Amino acid sequence: MSGGQGGASGVGFRSERGPVLIGVMLSTGLVAIDSTIIATAVPSIVDSLGGFAEFPWLFSVYLLAQAVTVPVYGKLADVFGRKPVMLFGIGLFLLGSVLCGLAWNMTALIAFRAVQGLGAGAVQPMSMTIVGDLYSLEERAKVQGYIASVWAISSVVGPTLGGVFSEYVSWRWIFFVNVPLCLVAAAMIGLRFDERVERRRPRVDYIGAATLTTALTLLILGLLEGGEAWAWSSAPSIAVLAGGAALLAVFVLVERRAADPVVPLHLLRRRLLVATNLVAACVGAILLGLTSYVPTFVQEVLGTGPLVAGFALAALTMGWPISASLAGRVYLRIGIRATALLGSAVVVAGAGLLLALDEGASVVQVGVTSFVIGLGMGFTAAPTLIAAQSAAQWQERGVVTGANMFFRSAGSAVGVAVFGALVNARLGGADVEGGGVSPDALTSAVHLVFLATAVLAVAMLAAVLLMPRDRGRAQGEPRAAEPVAAA
Repeated sequence: MSGGQGGASGVGFRSERGPVLIGVMLSTGLVAIDSTIIATAVPSIVDSLGGFAEFPWLFSVYLLAQAVTVPVYGKLADVFGRKPVMLFGIGLFLLGSVLCGLAWNMTALIAFRAVQGLGAGAVQPMSMTIVGDLYSLEERAKVQGYIASVWAISSVVGPTLGGVFSEYVSWRWIFFVNVPLCLVAAAMIGLRFDERVERRRPRVDYIGAATLTTALTLLILGLLEGGEAWAWSSAPSIAVLAGGAALLAVFVLVERRAADPVVPLHLLRRRLLVATNLVAACVGAILLGLTSYVPTFVQEVLGTGPLVAGFALAALTMGWPISASLAGRVYLRIGIRATALLGSAVVVAGAGLLLALDEGASVVQVGVTSFVIGLGMGFTAAPTLIAAQSAAQWQERGVVTGANMFFRSAGSAVGVAVFGALVNARLGGADVEGGGVSPDALTSAVHLVFLATAVLAVAMLAAVLLMPRDRGRAQGEPRAAEPVAAA
């Protein structure tokens, strides 16, 4: 059982933490798996539906829909409770999965991936919020480690499952497999999680959410279609990108006047939170860049099957949970900032190895490179999130966590769009589906992605350097407002 957070709203004493945690971890796993499972299935999907130039949208639209709805769902959860928002998200994700499995062309698949993303946008923040409701601060660090491991394991399972289904069954089963898992997760949370909610009038920043969604959509559209649907210097390209940038400026003005802003701007005035949010954006972009293009490189350039490509990418997240499990001990000894610096330096070294990959590389070399980057990520991602949460009062920790997730998801979405634009520009509209791209040309295109990844790794290191120094714990960790949770 768990004690509530105090006040009129809180977690009921009938909540059973074990089953609820299983449901939360399963839901988190589904969201994480679907961020990467398509990576090894891209050639099979393109063979079936066509549209290689559009395939980056399969990642971007999912991540975009997820990113821009995270803050909105967080506000709704404060009004209606975590449970109904979580169940709504699981249901929407389930619907999107079924529709994706039935998609008849690339346009339909992209649209249905957006539906999946809208559901994932509820699941991701609700998972961490429910954990915050059920567990005390001391327990939360351990439980957060479990959830971090779910992300790592899912990143291994995702590409591997994608390869297995694509090679031996059908790529459509990468979506249909979500159906029973969603039902189990919903049952666990629906039957075992109890909360008391004081109903109040919603104060959701719909204008801010709509402005942000439109701005990011225009920017990603401009990045993905530039050099493809229109020339970079053409009027449509300039109009779309300028429109997105202008709407971001409008978004800032809207948020300054909003009673409950979708992204509280005061968070951007704290040095620690600015630094950790920038780290989160870089983590998201690097992770999705690798999971999107390493399998393509291994299959199309090195000439392997989807399953082997999945195992090569799996090395990335074999290293992640190893270092993440050690990160807690390390930062208690040398500090969170020093631990994150160590991790980001390892990522930079791994990115250097990434640049050495070419058509003469072996799958083992790709796996070792991915493993090194994963080790660095484990020492960087989790400690910086813990630092951000620990620096906030309990009653604003949900907002801080949501902001960190938003920047990570937005970094992933924008990163994939940029990577797609780089690849499309280098290939110059060549006939990929028909085998018209040589390994040398594709190697050159993917190498641009690897170069961009290296730049992002350096940027992540710079963001960690912005963090204030600490002595083993995040500065300013509040204690008085913590809820008490029973075992």
